[in-house]
Amino acid sequence: MENKKNNLIERPPVVAVMGHIDHGKSTLLDYIRKTNIVDREAGGITQHISAYEVIHKDENGKDKKITFLDTPGHEAFSKMRERGAKIADIAILMVSAEDGVKPQTIEAYKTIVESNTPCIVAINKIDKPGADIERTKINLAEHEIYLENFGGQTPFVLVSAKVGTGVDELLSLILVLAEMESFTGDTSLPASGFVLEANLDSKRGIQATLIIKNGSLKKGMIVAVEDASCGTRIMENFLGKVIGESTFSSPVRLVGFDKVPKVGSEFMAFENKKDLEKNSERTSPQPSPYKGEGVKSDKKMIPIILKADAGGSLEAIEKEISKINSESAEFRIVQRGIGPISESDVKNAIAGENAIIIAFNMKADKNAIDLADKLNITLSTFDIIYKMTDWLKEEMEKRRPRIETVETIGKLKIIKAFSRTKEKQIVGGKVTEGKIILDQVVKIIRRDFEIGRGKIVNLEKGKTKTSAALEGDECGMMIESKIEIVAGDIIECFAVVQK
Repeated sequence: MENKKNNLIERPPVVAVMGHIDHGKSTLLDYIRKTNIVDREAGGITQHISAYEVIHKDENGKDKKITFLDTPGHEAFSKMRERGAKIADIAILMVSAEDGVKPQTIEAYKTIVESNTPCIVAINKIDKPGADIERTKINLAEHEIYLENFGGQTPFVLVSAKVGTGVDELLSLILVLAEMESFTGDTSLPASGFVLEANLDSKRGIQATLIIKNGSLKKGMIVAVEDASCGTRIMENFLGKVIGESTFSSPVRLVGFDKVPKVGSEFMAFENKKDLEKNSERTSPQPSPYKGEGVKSDKKMIPIILKADAGGSLEAIEKEISKINSESAEFRIVQRGIGPISESDVKNAIAGENAIIIAFNMKADKNAIDLADKLNITLSTFDIIYKMTDWLKEEMEKRRPRIETVETIGKLKIIKAFSRTKEKQIVGGKVTEGKIILDQVVKIIRRDFEIGRGKIVNLEKGKTKTSAALEGDECGMMIESKIEIVAGDIIECFAVVQK
């Protein structure tokens, strides 16, 4: 036990920057990237969750490493934000001094609190003409986010991400908080951590970005993520450079997974395949909730086969699709995957009546397009989420079951019945409600019961032919019907409407 304790050394903090989409997260991270990454070739890895290391001197002038995660700000990516907070050691909540607290600010803060992650509030855009720092502090307190010296314990920094004001102070505060929290790790252990992102590269195959939370990852090891695995033959750092070894708090990209690993899942590294096979704690694959087995619903089910460029995109799109509601129909994702739409996707769609195939940030193979055209299967690709959801709303409206309802247009009371020849009869009456229309099929009602139907083949007001008679009008008409109409009957004009 003593040896294990002795192996523990200080671990660099992993930091997630969270908050509203327009409050300057990307600007802050861009500024930190440009000023604190020693190697100027930064940007080799660009992911839906970016991860990179920066160097900052602590209060003793010693270089210390900080790993930053850049979580997307769009509401659709809340799952990715939750994962960012779970993986992170420290969270920075960005709030604009101009705009104050927004719904995404509150959502991000709840995620931070629920994950029990230490937090620093960065009040940004202090250089803007409309900035009001005191009002922002009050606004935060109104939403139960209490800053130091303002009723609470949450540390905060005033920054301008655009020009860099306060950024050094923020980085120093991160290092102080990290020292207080005493983040440690053991380099002698095989690496473990989380999958940040996974995607299928057309040239390189399946690759994933991992964040190591403990231990070391070396060439020759095997990484397992549920039922997916990968050797460490091609291992890259956040700059896209090939490396032979990496340790805790570092982002690493591995190339060559046998299956697409589930984003957000934990990974474990093993020295060799034997160790992997022996390990009884390896997580079993969970059944997919998207097949729809056992799900009962009275609504019409519209199957969707969903493809995307990365795991995070799939999550975001699934969340948006779940919001599209109809009283009589629902979308159900029956198959999901990373990569372009293939011919096999189209063949799978044949089994589902009215199936839709959609892809986000991915194209469709030519063979897939040709086969979809031939089989009359709907196939569409998108690169903007709201355009995809707008299109799906239109598709649901087209495909949902229609309910036919009979709506009364108008009623006329028969005052006098005139001559009758075969199936035609001339009658006169007064419109009591709505309107009576020429060439319309009508109900013939006697003592509140429908006794038959007919059609108005001629309509006159004051001996002048007309196309309609309105409420209060007296008119004469010729009705084509097998039923003999008598004084006191009601003629009801109606329409069958699909809703």
